[in-house]
Parts: sequence; structure tokens; C-alpha cells
Amino acid sequence: MLLPSLRQLRYLVALAETNHFGRAADACNVTQSTLSAGIKELETVLGAPLVDRTRRSVVLTPLGRDTVERARRLIDEAGELVAAARVGAEPLSGTLRLGVIPTIAPFVLPKVMPRLRRRYPKLRLYLREEKTPVLIEQLQAGRLDAGLLALPCDCGSADRLALFRDPFLFACPPGHRLANRKTVKPEDLAAEQLLLLEDGHCLRDQALAACALADRRQVEPFAATSLQTLVPMVESGLGVTLLPKLAIDGGLLRGSKLVTVPLSGDNAERSVGLAWRKGSARRPDFERLGEEIRAAAETQRGREAA
Repeated sequence: MLLPSLRQLRYLVALAETNHFGRAADACNVTQSTLSAGIKELETVLGAPLVDRTRRSVVLTPLGRDTVERARRLIDEAGELVAAARVGAEPLSGTLRLGVIPTIAPFVLPKVMPRLRRRYPKLRLYLREEKTPVLIEQLQAGRLDAGLLALPCDCGSADRLALFRDPFLFACPPGHRLANRKTVKPEDLAAEQLLLLEDGHCLRDQALAACALADRRQVEPFAATSLQTLVPMVESGLGVTLLPKLAIDGGLLRGSKLVTVPLSGDNAERSVGLAWRKGSARRPDFERLGEEIRAAAETQRGREAA
């Protein structure tokens, strides 16, 4: 029995993702005619059309859509097979696609990347910054190998490894009534206008949980798109906020006059962790990567303490 090749399946998946023969060919580094011929070969093997060629746009047939989902799983399995062999031969080598959420990426990556380059020169690490829901979706779809994110969050069926805790600090302008406190309690924020990141950032929900806010009318409806834009909004007196210590240690408040005070309470921190598809053969690689990230963060915390 003649079986489809991985090359043919990759062509079909690329076509489904781009909805364009030319862009799919570019993604696969082949000519458009080569890609089109490969998909026709696949249709011949399966004995049925996968693409409706009577329309001006690319439309997959019902069988085509089903085949794309199966093809993704087969391609992932083949990748896992190669990865398993590589892990046994040499740790953290080859290509690794890592997604990182925006409230972690600029504060961790500059510390860990030089360390990885020194210790694992054969590692080709591709980085993608995304909000948590998109990161998890791409992880499950096989477009990312692992994700560096903040826990707790809904990671679906993904395996996860907690790396280190990241406390929240209350941040306010100098002269604010809470600026001289040794700690700030969630109930102290009852009368405050709280500035947070926009929806889609897991940090927003984690900050709300840390504040134990039952009434979200305290939250300013005009939300910030990043921590870097949140800081000047607080400086201008529009409200107060909560910031992760990781970002502060990473230089977020450099040049700023904001005052920070530790936040108390059961939910006054998040956990930075690594997630990957359940059952991945590269688990040893991901665990090793997690240890390198943890070590880089601990080194940074040690420098800040000194």
C-alpha cells in the first residue's frame, strides 16, 4: 500500500495555514509548482481531492481539513522521534521554538540567552513573544515546542514545570498615602483606583486575584498594553498598580520615581514556569532549559540583593 510522505503532508499543512499556494511554497522553501505537484501526489495516494480548485481562494474539502489535522499529528510524532534520538546524543542541541509571554520576555531573556549560548552552542533557539492564550494554542498546535509563562494559568493538557516564585509589589507615586508602609494588604487597596494591563494578559487576572477584588469597578477601564506603558500612567497620578518583582529586578523602574512596597496575602505572587506538550520526548531538554532559566533568575536576584 502506497503511503503519504511527510513532505507531502507538510505541503498540505502549509497550504492550510497560509491559504495561498505561493506563500505555502515560500514557507516550505520550494517553488509553487513543486508544492502544487506534491499536493496532487498526496490526493492521488488518498484517492480523493483535498483542495477545491474551482474557487479563486484556497478552500480545503472536508477530507482535506481532516487530513490536515492528522498530518499535523504525524509531523509532530516524526519530530519527536528525531528529538528523542538527539536528546540521547547531546542535550539542548538543534532547533527549539520557545514562546514567552510579554511580562516575562524582556526581563528574563537578556539574562538567560548569554548563558545558553556559552553552555549549549549547538542550540538554535527561536523566540516568539505572545500572550498566554495564543502561546498555549500554538504550543498545542505544534508551532511552538515550549512556553515560558506565568502560573497559575490554563495550560490545557500540557506538562508544566514551576521554576521560581515572583512576588507582586504595590507601586505608587511618591507621597501616596501607602508609600511609606512596610507592607500593603489587599484590603488597603479598597479605596484605590487600580491600573492594570489589558485583557489577554494573565498578569491582569493574577493581579486581581492578589488584590482579592470582588468589585472590578475599582479597576481603571483604560488598560495598559504593556508594563512599560503602565509605569508612566501610574507616575502621572492616574492610579496605582501591582508589578512583578521579576520586572522590577530586570530594570522596569530604572529612571522612574515610583515607590514599591511588598504586597501581603495568599495570592501575592505568581510562579514563572515552563510548559510543553504532554508526553514530549524532549522533556529532558525542557527540564534542563528550565534549570538554566531558574539559575539565571537566581543570579539576577542575588545581584539585586547585593
